[in-house]
Amino acid sequence: MRSKVSFSAAGVRCTGYLQLPADSGPRPCVVLCHGFSGTMDRLFDYAERFAKAGFAALVFDYRSFGESAGEPRQVPDIRGQLTDIRAAVTFARAHERIDADRILLWGNSLGGAHAVVAAADDPRIAAVVAQIPFNGFPRQVEGRKAWETAALLGAILWDRMRGMAGMRPYYIPMVGRPGELAVTATPEADHHIRTLTGDGETLWRNSIAPRALLTMMRYRPAESAARLRCPLLVCAAADDHETPVATSRALADAAPHGELRVYPGTHFSFYTDPAFRDTVVADQIGFYRRAMAGA
Repeated sequence: MRSKVSFSAAGVRCTGYLQLPADSGPRPCVVLCHGFSGTMDRLFDYAERFAKAGFAALVFDYRSFGESAGEPRQVPDIRGQLTDIRAAVTFARAHERIDADRILLWGNSLGGAHAVVAAADDPRIAAVVAQIPFNGFPRQVEGRKAWETAALLGAILWDRMRGMAGMRPYYIPMVGRPGELAVTATPEADHHIRTLTGDGETLWRNSIAPRALLTMMRYRPAESAARLRCPLLVCAAADDHETPVATSRALADAAPHGELRVYPGTHFSFYTDPAFRDTVVADQIGFYRRAMAGA
């Protein structure tokens, strides 16, 4: 039972899909937040799994991504994305099939950081899952040469300057091969792109305005985690080079009621391996149920 929905976030129209379980009555709702360049269609499988377990599940696109409004396109705006998440929570609380006091946040990658920050400012949130969450950049990106880092920094600053001047963004690929100018440049670039696009049509685009990376350098979700009143589950991958276990552990340790679970795999195992996802989502469902039972 997936239906298309929309809501306003400070004047910007955000589009999403609400998945409801078959049984009637107000249900707890998982609000799912996608990552840096992601789109909501990559989270449909997660939403379906939560709905089968008896939860309502709301996925949506941030402003300027996917089906949501907002110009210019493909520009990650941390402050705007947090506004979008709060608007999604408000929409969920007003829905007749959703229990307003059992809203659960779930975020992937940068969305994991956002879920923590949004929940820290909303004491009614019942629990948070942060999956492979952003919690600061690693000091050195494995395999990236100094000149490649300098080129990326130049692109970030140029895009920032263009934004300040009201000019069209300077777009670069999100994923590229080693030596290419991209946010993530890896030997497995083609595999990563197939991971993010899936087998059919997708809202995801391999194009991004890199100015947000400058803001992310100052983004401190662990500081918000220290203010969390609700339980937090951080899910990490043992061989993740994009969001290393060490930064995930720091996020979990900062929360008063935080816990960390580390799974064998990489950053992209959460996207590509159905059996892996079975285990992870089962743990997340169990965590949500325990959190609501203890509230």
